[in-house]
Parts: sequence; structure tokens; C-alpha cells
Amino acid sequence: MRVKNSMTAQVVSAKSSDTVEDVARRMSEIDSGAIPVIDADGVVGIITDRDIVIRVVAEGKASSTPVAEVMTAGVESCLEEDDLAEAARRMAELQMRRLVVFDNEGNLAGIISLGDIALQEQGDLASEALEEISLDD
Repeated sequence: MRVKNSMTAQVVSAKSSDTVEDVARRMSEIDSGAIPVIDADGVVGIITDRDIVIRVVAEGKASSTPVAEVMTAGVESCLEEDDLAEAARRMAELQMRRLVVFDNEGNLAGIISLGDIALQEQGDLASEALEEISLDD
């Protein structure tokens, strides 16, 4: 099975100049813990609910802080045509619960998460990846 068959394709993105408050509100509205950050050069990072807790709340920063100051710069990714099992192995290897997905032209196509993999009746793939990720937690 291919990544494109399991990923979340309708991804909401943020700009690096957006505030943390705006992004947190979007996360709540779409029930997502991660939003890719895009500028004129494409995807430049990702902001997660964990980034907000660790880099904003725990450090006492204002909710008006720009996303660029607290996002995880750079992204770990895969292609929508990649094999789902390979994406799960990559997540385990990188100790990550989600990957940004690009199409063959380098455009943002979606996000694949362990939850997406589990929903596609690939429970063994998701549990194996989660086991690898959780070993270091």
C-alpha cells in the first residue's frame, strides 16, 4: 500500500509569521497536533502541540509569539508514492510519530501519522513503529 492511500491529504498550514495563538486555535478546530509551516520557499518546518507546550508555555512566552520562533525547523518527510511499510520504518528509525508527505514535484501533499497507518488496517506496522519510538521515551 502507498502512503497516499493512508495520509491525511487536506492539510492546513501556517505561515512562520502567524502567532502561536492562531496556530493553536487552528489545531483545535481541525483536531490536529501538527501543522506544517510554509513560506515562499515551501515547507520550512512544522509546529506541533508539543512545541507549543515546551517552547511557549513552559518558557512563559506570550501567545503572540511568532511560529518561526518555536517551530521545529526543517521537516522529515516521505513521498506520497512511497510504500507505507517503508514510511512506518522511517518513523521508527527517526523516533517520530508523523512525516510530512510531498508529491513527486516537491509540493506538500499531506501528513502521514502512526494513527493514519493504524486506521488503514496496518496495525502491525503502526505498533511496530510505535514500539521503536517508545523505547527511547
